Amino acid sequence: MRVMIVSDTHGRHAGLDRALEEAGSIDMFIHLGDVEGGEDYINAVVDCEKHIVRGNNDFFCDLPKEEEFHIGPYKAFISHGHTYCVSLDPEHILEEGEARGADIVMFGHTHRPFYEKKGKITVLNPGSLSFPRQEGRRPSYMMMEVDDRGEVSVEQRYL
Repeated sequence: MRVMIVSDTHGRHAGLDRALEEAGSIDMFIHLGDVEGGEDYINAVVDCEKHIVRGNNDFFCDLPKEEEFHIGPYKAFISHGHTYCVSLDPEHILEEGEARGADIVMFGHTHRPFYEKKGKITVLNPGSLSFPRQEGRRPSYMMMEVDDRGEVSVEQRYL
């Protein structure tokens, strides 16, 4: 299973289009918030299972604030992360993921890539495709693969 993980596109689609083309065939698409009205565009161009949550800049939309679902045998918990103070530290969202029994916790909001295994939980943030804030400021996203044995690999990608 190939999963594309993006965040913080802020209504701009050039980086998303490029990342989708670069990624090739995917089985699941995850957007971690701040689509700013881009959900219709995403629904039109992404033809697989989608999970999109609302970010702090997604006003007047029907997107869920958080979501739980499975990626193969793993339980995922996704949130934009701003309500868990992820700009200061991912600890609060990690604790929430643990409380929910998640194996994988994903957030956005910081516009900076982050990947860490804390015990049995994988915590990640793909960064931003539109307004990156990490050193070098390259637009970024992540690809996750779950193989037939249930092994997970995560690759940080830059445009």
